[in-house]
Amino acid sequence: MPCGEDWLSHPLGIVQGFFAQNGVSPDWEKKVIEYFKEKLKENNAPKWVPSLNEVPLHYLKPNSFVKFRCMIQDMFDPEFYMGVYETVNQNTKARVLHFGKYRDIAECGPQQELDLNSPRSTTLERQTFYCVPVPGESTWVKEAYVNANQARVSPSTSYTPSRHKRSYEDDEDMDLQPHKQKDQHAGARQSGSAGGLQWCGEPKRLETEASTGQQLSSLNFSSPFDLNFPLPGEKGPACLVKVYEDWEGFKVNDVLELYGVLSVDPVLSILGNDERDASALLDPMECTDTAEEQRVHSPPASLVPRIHVILAQKLQHINPLLPACLNKEESRTCKFVSAFMSELSPVRAELLGFLTHALLGDSLAAEYLILHLISTVKLRSLLIKAFPLQSFRLQMTIENMNHLKFIPHKDYTANRLVSGLLQLPNNTSLFIDETLLEQGQLDTPGVHNVTALSNLITWQKVDYDFSYHQMEFPCSINVLITSEGRSLLPADCQIHLQPQLIPPNMEEYTNSLLSAVLPSVLNKFRIYLTLLRFLDYSISDEITKAVEDDFVEMRKNDPQSITADDLHQLLVVARFLSLSAGQTTLSRERWLRAKQLESLRRNRLQQQKCVNGNEL
Repeated sequence: MPCGEDWLSHPLGIVQGFFAQNGVSPDWEKKVIEYFKEKLKENNAPKWVPSLNEVPLHYLKPNSFVKFRCMIQDMFDPEFYMGVYETVNQNTKARVLHFGKYRDIAECGPQQELDLNSPRSTTLERQTFYCVPVPGESTWVKEAYVNANQARVSPSTSYTPSRHKRSYEDDEDMDLQPHKQKDQHAGARQSGSAGGLQWCGEPKRLETEASTGQQLSSLNFSSPFDLNFPLPGEKGPACLVKVYEDWEGFKVNDVLELYGVLSVDPVLSILGNDERDASALLDPMECTDTAEEQRVHSPPASLVPRIHVILAQKLQHINPLLPACLNKEESRTCKFVSAFMSELSPVRAELLGFLTHALLGDSLAAEYLILHLISTVKLRSLLIKAFPLQSFRLQMTIENMNHLKFIPHKDYTANRLVSGLLQLPNNTSLFIDETLLEQGQLDTPGVHNVTALSNLITWQKVDYDFSYHQMEFPCSINVLITSEGRSLLPADCQIHLQPQLIPPNMEEYTNSLLSAVLPSVLNKFRIYLTLLRFLDYSISDEITKAVEDDFVEMRKNDPQSITADDLHQLLVVARFLSLSAGQTTLSRERWLRAKQLESLRRNRLQQQKCVNGNEL
């Protein structure tokens, strides 16, 4: 384990040390960030940092150093806080400077009072993100992170767990709520807040507690707090994330890995409740925040903990089997990646064989499915759900299309972005199953949902609803559609499945197929499908000229059926066919293979069109 646990257990003590050494000089803040950067570079240090994704909240010590893998679901307005504040001893009149960064509650020692009029106090600004676990994160990804985590934490409860590491789902029913009653704390704080930093007059911090088998009640909430997950059935923590530096570089739907100070002080819930109660007595013209907005922006810390970010980075992917960054020079030359690239050919052959069996012996469909899984090409085929890192299966039924909320919209009363099913991070695999679609009437919301899906597929964008206008959010979502007939949705590429065998029991066939694959081989498939997305690709001038000449010849032979769109499709297939073999430039061999695959695919569609007597 990294030497010195203080930076993990008491990060604010480290921060205090730099603040005491450097005073109000801005250098102390830079030194704090550099200190934690260096600590995380130590051997396996990130694995020793407890993660909110894997560890239930009540196992984590307040004010400890934690990490969180998440998506930015919403951005709240910037808030002001007391960056530096001064306290005065009531007896000795001695003055002490304190830092407010990485804190929600300002602490005062015995007999100390906060001097709001001190000229040495400074007010600073920070940004608050509302973050949720990565939508659609696959079970195998969650389990891999749990198994890799080496942090050892003890629950702040009266019982001892049977094991140290538990996933958040294991404790989904343990909704922590501070069970100290409001009257116990009423005398332990001064009412009010200054610039987003609240303070209490009691020298000791309050800690959340939980008891075995007890579900503790929330603090006077008339209805359950909506954690605003984009996808139904999602589990895990939502967090209010306080960012102090470079927040302009982040945007809604970014996937982040955060390191920072965990804040779960129950005083936050109590003060938030008091503010809501008090707002009812204020002149509505003088109260800028509605009760609903206060409720959403200041939820109980036991339900929505706060993380004060010290370090944050965007994640290119969430595959725990690979280095975090794959487009940096050092990662390209790392031994692991180099070794894997050297055995790429047999891995591809194994994956093609596996998918061919999964697609009932259809090797052509398996070829296109590989291209789809490493690209943004849309195919109509079957989905093998073992591979994507983030995926969601949408059952396209009349009821779902008419009742599910696809488009995020702005709630101006609560001043928040209410999530929708299409608020997804880049590189998510969206599987749309049209085989369950029966005859029925789409109502107005259903038509809007179909339009939203069509726009996502065609333009790779989702138009969020801001009531008075729409705001376009670009995305990069892989969409895979299965349909028994003509689809309601557009597709860049479609293939008619031709099964070579029909198992008597499809479920048994699938289970036996999955059980026959060794876990080590399955992990190679997962690495393969992630790694190839980050390879560079180019076409030499020589091959470009050869492709142009070839296209001219194709047009001469069949001018009616070969169009510029067909050339584009061929180039896309050739690109991902090359990348699927680990080749970063197009070769004559791959170009000819792409032409062969496209010819087979188009012939199938033509045959099916003749059989059905209409166009697919």
